[in-house]
Amino acid sequence: MRSEQKMMDLILNKAKKDERIRAVIMNGSRTNLNAPIDCFQDFDIVYVVRDINSFTSDHSWVDYFGDRIIMQLPDNSTLFPTSDKDRFAYLMLFTDGNRIDLTLVSIERYTELIERESLSRVLLDKDEIVTPFPPPSDRDYRLSPPSSKQFADCCNEFWWVSTYVAKGLWRKEITYAKAMLEGPVRNMLIKMLEWRVGTITNFTVSVGKCGKYLENYLDGPLWEEFIRTYPNGDYEDIWKSLFIMGDLFRTVALDVASHFSYTYPSSDDNAVSSYLRHVRYLPFDATQIY
Repeated sequence: MRSEQKMMDLILNKAKKDERIRAVIMNGSRTNLNAPIDCFQDFDIVYVVRDINSFTSDHSWVDYFGDRIIMQLPDNSTLFPTSDKDRFAYLMLFTDGNRIDLTLVSIERYTELIERESLSRVLLDKDEIVTPFPPPSDRDYRLSPPSSKQFADCCNEFWWVSTYVAKGLWRKEITYAKAMLEGPVRNMLIKMLEWRVGTITNFTVSVGKCGKYLENYLDGPLWEEFIRTYPNGDYEDIWKSLFIMGDLFRTVALDVASHFSYTYPSSDDNAVSSYLRHVRYLPFDATQIY
């Protein structure tokens, strides 16, 4: 596997030798001193370029970076259509395990298209066109305290969509039930857990995308309970996971509510929990819910 230094030399040498590339910016975990260092870290790179069409009209130029296992061109995908011709991304996984997420941005619109987020660092600026970034930090990714409305909306979404899971399970529509459980319901549970972490860290940390660092901040029993919310493909196991999620959400939400002096919607919780228990044992040939 090529070293970090070799990869950085490769990325910068290409930019230095190609007159069309006027600036290079690096984003992501490699600029974050608080991110764990491992062999899966991507190189998140932006090239600010002239004549972007000269790059995108023939993609073979990226062969310079090495032999690939696979490449994705999200801006050239029919699944994720875009009409923006001034931005183009190459996501490349190489045979030595390295990965570069390389985005081209047209020099004519770079100030509009480049996100000035806190994990950015200018590596090269031939024309001094890029306004310097502050020293990189994860400040844009740290947890933020919820407003009372955000807290209430999170609770409402969790309990509302839980009824969708129950409906899917009763109908034996496992893909629908799992999608609702692992999408909206879990997202709200993770959001509440993030706020819980915020209350004990004074909102000074980031728990990463999808809460991937939550384990570092939750106490052991709470983390173990969270892990128990991940079901297999068995209907009964999914039912159990749904109720565990409800219990965990309630416990954590009450803590968050207490911290901010917010009101937890116990009436919604009680009514929906009762509904879920009822649907769980509703006969499969029932013609009415009640």
